[in-house]
Amino acid sequence: MRTSPSIAPNGLERDVYLVLDDFGPLGRAWRETDEAGTNRATLVRNLLEGQYENPVRIIAFNTAEGWSRDVTLDIADELRRRLVEYGEISESAKQFLEANRR
Repeated sequence: MRTSPSIAPNGLERDVYLVLDDFGPLGRAWRETDEAGTNRATLVRNLLEGQYENPVRIIAFNTAEGWSRDVTLDIADELRRRLVEYGEISESAKQFLEANRR
């Protein structure tokens, strides 16, 4: 049986996180980021620091393992746990947490 080539460059075998950002009247877009910036730790730090305008959805996928899922609520929960470390957080992070309560 023939298999398709991996869409992950150089055999990237880890979880990748992408953010859907809302730019108001300009619409929504999946934020472009370099490969190094797609890990969970960088995503959480970028959210807390306000690197996103208005994050509305976060997805994670792992092509090597063959899965993808919406992790928006999981990331919001992690941000809440890490608030103590950061003290001050961005306004966009506050709005994200408010919009994503369980």
